[in-house]
Amino acid sequence: MMDTADEGGRRPRLRLFWVFGLIGFLLCNWVDGFQDLNVTEHQFMDGYGFSTSPLVAGLTLIAGAASTGAVCLDGTLPGYHLHRGYGSGANRWLIHLEGGGWCDSIRTCVFRKKTHHGSSLHMEKLIPFTGILSNRAEENPDFYNWNRVKLRYCDGASFSGDGQIEAKKLYFRGQRIWSAAMKDLMSKGMRYANQALLSGCSAGGLASILHCDEFRELFPGTTRVKCLSDAGLFLDEIDVSGGRTLRRMFSGVVRLQQVGKTLPQACINHRNPTLCFFPQHLIAQTKTPLFLLNSAYDSWQVLASIAPPTADPHGYWQGCRANYADCSSSQIQFLQDFRKQMLNAVNRFSRSKRNGLFINSCFAHCQTERQDTWFAHDSPRIGNKGIAKSVGDWYFDRAEVKAIDCPYPCDNTCHNLVFSRDFPGK
Repeated sequence: MMDTADEGGRRPRLRLFWVFGLIGFLLCNWVDGFQDLNVTEHQFMDGYGFSTSPLVAGLTLIAGAASTGAVCLDGTLPGYHLHRGYGSGANRWLIHLEGGGWCDSIRTCVFRKKTHHGSSLHMEKLIPFTGILSNRAEENPDFYNWNRVKLRYCDGASFSGDGQIEAKKLYFRGQRIWSAAMKDLMSKGMRYANQALLSGCSAGGLASILHCDEFRELFPGTTRVKCLSDAGLFLDEIDVSGGRTLRRMFSGVVRLQQVGKTLPQACINHRNPTLCFFPQHLIAQTKTPLFLLNSAYDSWQVLASIAPPTADPHGYWQGCRANYADCSSSQIQFLQDFRKQMLNAVNRFSRSKRNGLFINSCFAHCQTERQDTWFAHDSPRIGNKGIAKSVGDWYFDRAEVKAIDCPYPCDNTCHNLVFSRDFPGK
């Protein structure tokens, strides 16, 4: 497989202003996805294929949200970034849900509310719109002229949950934030949409699954409505110690933030709430057409769920989780077994013609937001078709898309993430 670091020298150099601005923004978002599993800063940025001056969109706070208790962890107003569509896209809407991990305890939520994933006081006022949010046809051919929204993530439970701890001034209002944002956007023209797509990355990708059918219900039956989950297929699988790191964490999230009362009833009727926070128990029951984009060796899950430092106290996986090239044969086999579990999890889901699938054999995470993985001359492909083309073909019913890559190491189009070896767990 090709690593982005190997190609950096062949890519055009970006203007320093945009390089450091975009790297800082994306690194903050990536790091926050790991904060609750004792994994901190990682070095993975190299050439990201951004245009020299990408569109930046300003932050809009949802003024009426407080009246319904739809507030961030610290009680501040939630917000979003919107860039208006035009031409054929004037009545088409793409809502992208931001990712950024979860908080599963009072301690981690108190920490989180002092960051941009828990308070609008700390949110960036301007963010770059790249990848699926780009306004350029050459970077985003199917959605460039749509109304494109990035809904900021400041609750810590994938836009779900409904509770509070008054003594700590913690407000778990993810479900209310979702509802307030949708109401506000409907009032700003989304109610006239003839086509709509709900997407999200990581924790936002999980949220796009959780809220997919709710999103469908906002519109009349004549509106084409579909959902896209990018890197949101978090699996309830055994880690390298034989435990279940992610189940333990999700259990804390669900219990602390009272997520159970906001989860799909069809799942809650048959399983405990923690299991219903895992997408593998939701996707087959989702009625609205859904596209799953995921890496079979998802970098976040390798680092923070399958082989986190807490499950690897002696550091046997330290080199492997930093760089796939340093994995032993037995470690690769463990990762191959994880891939098999992912394919098993989507087996029933994939049988429906309305659903789409793109599971590549890369060590990556969130491929719709990065320009180099979403749509570029050397973007990842399966069967000579890239991610943006696959999503577009599925959304517009141009072709059925059920793309599953061959196992590692056969794919030489990947943009794999490689981390420094000095992160925690060494």
